[in-house]
Amino acid sequence: MISYNDDKHHEDDHFHDECGVFGAYDNLEAANLTYLGLYAQQHRGQESAGIVSTDGRSFNSHRGMGLVADVFKKTDMARLTGASSIGHVRYSTSGESGLRNCQPFSFEYAHGGIAMCHNGNIVNAPELRKELEQEGSIFQSTSDTEVLIHLVAKSKASATRDRLTEAVNRLQGGFSLLVLTESSLFGVRDKNGIRPLVLGKLDDSYVLASETCAFDLVGATYERDIEPGEMVLIDKDGIQSLRPFDSSESKFCVFEYVYFARPDSNLEGVNVYEARYQIGVELAKESPVEADIVVPVPDSGVPPAMGFAEASGIPFQMGLIRNHYVGRTFIEPQQSIRNFGVKLKLNPNRKLIEGKRVILVDDSIVRGTTSRKIVEMVRAAGAAEVHMRISSPPTKHSCFYGINTPNSEELLANKMNLEEMCKAINADSLAFVSSEGMYRAVGKPRSVHCDACFSGDYPVPIDGPRSPQLSLLRFFSRKE
Repeated sequence: MISYNDDKHHEDDHFHDECGVFGAYDNLEAANLTYLGLYAQQHRGQESAGIVSTDGRSFNSHRGMGLVADVFKKTDMARLTGASSIGHVRYSTSGESGLRNCQPFSFEYAHGGIAMCHNGNIVNAPELRKELEQEGSIFQSTSDTEVLIHLVAKSKASATRDRLTEAVNRLQGGFSLLVLTESSLFGVRDKNGIRPLVLGKLDDSYVLASETCAFDLVGATYERDIEPGEMVLIDKDGIQSLRPFDSSESKFCVFEYVYFARPDSNLEGVNVYEARYQIGVELAKESPVEADIVVPVPDSGVPPAMGFAEASGIPFQMGLIRNHYVGRTFIEPQQSIRNFGVKLKLNPNRKLIEGKRVILVDDSIVRGTTSRKIVEMVRAAGAAEVHMRISSPPTKHSCFYGINTPNSEELLANKMNLEEMCKAINADSLAFVSSEGMYRAVGKPRSVHCDACFSGDYPVPIDGPRSPQLSLLRFFSRKE
């Protein structure tokens, strides 16, 4: 007998990418460009996708659950007419997963039409929502983005830029925001620049995206990163740089380099692949071990494993093969297969592993459940020893700025020391790159980054009620 399993992230014990945005202004292929921009950033969110376009008079919208290629058909794209558009891929960190929370949101109000989407998390959204509801606002979703929509609509300012300025100054958290009107496109980055946003140019058109890899696909030229606390206004007069916040200080999320961003992207002047490779070099210097092969846990473990192998002189081998075609639905045997969920995604190459002392390189340890299962798989494939090396410092704290993480008490590094963690995952040895080593690899100082998930040093106050991180990982822990 078989059972039908429709879990979205079966037995997944990694952090999840937050969201990705893309916008295009004054290009007859705006919707198609946005589609491709979202496709390139699919790694940032796989739950839902949406595009809103405008022809200068009205808005056209299509949103749906699933991957970009599944959500948008030719008939859908044909309806997305107009020379400007914004789009969004989502992994829910605030608000439930469902069609009503798919972005971008679009609406009509006293000043015309407007659409918006964002990447990140507004930590004071619950308080703002309660205030707005007491004033009569009615919400149609549980997304924190809708809070911003109501703030803009309630503003008494006359110009959109002023209404948006007033609204974003009420927000606390980490976010990159795109706002589309009939005649303009805005891009806004929070005052700490926690979440990424980059500006590009395609012929005479401007484009905005979460990552530069989106520009590569559409043929746009990277211009620059939007600065922390900056608002750019793109309209028929060109582009203007505005400063809606009283102050700004860079606290870019360092985990973008470790895991979230695509390796071929460049963020804040740093090539993501090179940063990950150099982290592996630092890790080999800090925590050497005698072994026969270095094996990455694909995909994010590949660059640091290559750096580790290069620095240590130990051969690099793809001893774990990833199945890239595991869908959202699968059929599971009634009789449980040991480590079934992990085996769907990864399979050890016994010929490379058998009798070898193996160094496994992964990007992080969250609860430790997946790490333990991978170590068990490698041992079952005949490894003589299994040593785990992690290309980030121990994750001890939750993120409240748009990354889906468990509560701190669920994180393995928060409740165990290194020796206990090593025993829990059944490895022969375990080591994490140091914070100093990570920043040496990135090539920028800690002072310009947010590393709250490692240090507990939160750049944005979270003393009040915290906007909930929809932790699908809690569901997986119940299954184990």
